[in-house]
This record gives sequence, C-alpha cells and structure tokens, in this order.
Amino acid sequence: MRPILVTGGTGTLGRVVVGGLVEAGREVRVVSRQPRPGGGSAAVTSLAVDLRGGGAGSGGGGGAGVDAAVAGVDTIIHCATSPRGDVELSRHLAEAARRAGVGHLVYISIVGVDRVPLGYYRAKLAVERLVEASGLGWTILRTTQFHDLVLRLFGLAARLPVMLVPGGVSVQPVDVREVAARLVELALGPPAGRVPDMGGPQVRAAADLARAYLRASGRRRLVLPVRLPGATFAAYRAGGHLTPDHAAGRTTFEEFLEARTA
Repeated sequence: MRPILVTGGTGTLGRVVVGGLVEAGREVRVVSRQPRPGGGSAAVTSLAVDLRGGGAGSGGGGGAGVDAAVAGVDTIIHCATSPRGDVELSRHLAEAARRAGVGHLVYISIVGVDRVPLGYYRAKLAVERLVEASGLGWTILRTTQFHDLVLRLFGLAARLPVMLVPGGVSVQPVDVREVAARLVELALGPPAGRVPDMGGPQVRAAADLARAYLRASGRRRLVLPVRLPGATFAAYRAGGHLTPDHAAGRTTFEEFLEARTA
C-alpha cells in the first residue's frame, strides 16, 4: 500500500489523524512547515515543506519540495491551514497532486463557510471549490468548531475580571478525536464528494459553555453576554455555523473538560 500524506500533520487535528492512520496499519507521510519527529513510529515520515511556495522542488526550511512530498502517494488528507494563505497553499498542493497522479484528496472544512461572511470562512469555501475543480478524486468534510478552540477562546476571555461572550450565539463543539476518526475512515475509502456535515452532540449557548468552563477550571467570573454588531455575528446568531441535524459527535464539552483536567 502507498503512504497517505497528511498536511498540517503536527497541528491539533493532524496529530490525531496521523495516529489514527498508524493504528490502521498505514504508512504516513507528514508535511508541515516545522515538522516534528514521528513519535517513535517507523510508519511516520516527517517532511518540511512550505506549501505556500509551490512549484516543483520548492521547499521551506531546506526541506523536500511539494512535488517530492506527494510522489508515490495515492491519498492526501489536507489539514493544513493558514489565516492568510489557505487558497494559495491548497492550489499548490492540488497542482502537485495532479502532476503526481494522486487519486484522492480529502479536505477538512467548516460548517457555515457558505453562510457566515467571515474572511477565513470565505477562504475555506474557495478551497472547497478549488478541490472540486482540481480534476482529482475528492472528499470534503465540514465540521463545527473543536472543543479545543472553544477552550482556548474561553481561556483568553477569562483573563479579565468579567468574562465577555457573544450574546445570542450558540456553539456546537465537537471532539477532535471523533473528527480525526471520521477523516481516517473517509481517507481509507473511495472519493465520496461532499459528505454529510459533522457537528458536536449539543447546541449550547456560548454563555452556558463559558460557565461550564469556569466550573471545570475553578475560576470565578461574571459571564456577560454582549450582542456584537455586524453581518458576521448576525450570521452566528442565526445559527449559520451550526448543524443540529448532523450531531454525529458523542463527547460533550463537559466530558472534554473532565478528560483534560483528569
């Protein structure tokens, strides 16, 4: 069997995806700008590649180029992301994959990229369209926000005496391990196109989740919902980033927090 390439394989999601592929008995090639050792697994090869550079033989930090990274690969799980360069790095990856004859490109996207007018979401939607038009076999999975992201945002908000949260906004956080397992399942199968969205098990008010975070962390803060202006937050209040009909996740935010503090 050919190796599976994972971009962004050292990130929050990518690390778990790599572990899942190794457990499934697959050889994995990890691409990131700053690679880390393979965690002691002979099945993992780590390459330093700056996907934003593109082109045959290009590389970042003296590492292998994009074309060399995809050579001999049949499936790519594209987890790499950049606040400013998602479309550019994805185009370079897709072009190299097409040159190498890669058969399956799996892309992780976000629920609501076509409904929430946020710049980062617009870039994700543009990458979806790029993948669909790439000439490759493709699969796209959209998920809601990870528990990890919600935790990080609450940690920042709790630095103030009063914890401010967006008023009228609900969140449907999902466990990254469950998303990774779904991506592994999709990568081991044939190209499936746009698959059903994947959301966490509960749609919860942001203020409710904030109080759960405070209880778990032992902090005492006043939680103050603030109604924020603009089209983006109007879309969030309307639930454009939610998928209650596809609550496939099982781990609640409280269960996630309990596991993190155990």
